[in-house]
Amino acid sequence: MQLEIQNVSKRYNKNTYGLKDFSITIEKGILGLLGPNGAGKSTLLKMIATVSKPTDGVILLNKNNIVKDPNYIRKQLGFLPQDFGVYPNLNAFEFLEYIAAMKGVGGSNLKTRIAQLLEGLNLIAAAKKPIGSYSGGMKQRVGIAQALLNHPKVIIFDEPTVGLDPEERVRFRNLISDLANDCIVILSSHIVSDIDAIADEVAIMKNGSLIVKATQEDIIEKVEGKVFEVIIEKEELSQFKSSHVIISTKREKGKLQVRYISDHPIENSELKEANLEDAYLNLTKNN
Repeated sequence: MQLEIQNVSKRYNKNTYGLKDFSITIEKGILGLLGPNGAGKSTLLKMIATVSKPTDGVILLNKNNIVKDPNYIRKQLGFLPQDFGVYPNLNAFEFLEYIAAMKGVGGSNLKTRIAQLLEGLNLIAAAKKPIGSYSGGMKQRVGIAQALLNHPKVIIFDEPTVGLDPEERVRFRNLISDLANDCIVILSSHIVSDIDAIADEVAIMKNGSLIVKATQEDIIEKVEGKVFEVIIEKEELSQFKSSHVIISTKREKGKLQVRYISDHPIENSELKEANLEDAYLNLTKNN
């Protein structure tokens, strides 16, 4: 199973691109797609899902051109878009049966499959209630369930944990981890903790371009020995920002504890172990 995006661009007008000359190869496992808002993540995912066509370039799944033959991927695709909508008057069982019919999924095991997904996403207790009465997080979980209905081989999640509480996020990660050995899973988010817990590889985007695609360990290695924390006065923060990449700040006894990245740390700084968020912020701020 291999997905190849080759020199893909999405142009909206003469000078505005959602993606520009973008290339990446994705194989089985979980790819975490990170980038700030406007990086082009959703644009890329919609083209892989054949919701949108590239202006230039080719997208291949197992060497099949899915721009020319979109049905090849649609038969084996599960997709949760960022703007997923539901029918509020249907309950979860009815809605998933409707989506199954739209996807051509049927058979004697369908009800069992729906029940398994609802159980796995902690929705069984509310499954007979209208979706319109659900919280935002519950609706999101219905969206995750519909993406997995047809036992897909390519699964795309665009900001799937929006609205989920911490317990639901863990449940989602466990569910996705079970699929990773046999599928291509693309998990797009701007929340680094959603990625670092389960992704086999990470791709970082900015301004419609790919900055890096590598294992988490290789990406983190780029900032090893460069992450520090120091206590400064609040009025020093503005000047400090002008010469360092700041990861986070925290108030401490009237002062600020600053986590930052630098090749030349200031006096009294304490070296810290680097993580994926440090590397991500460093790459997106410096590129």
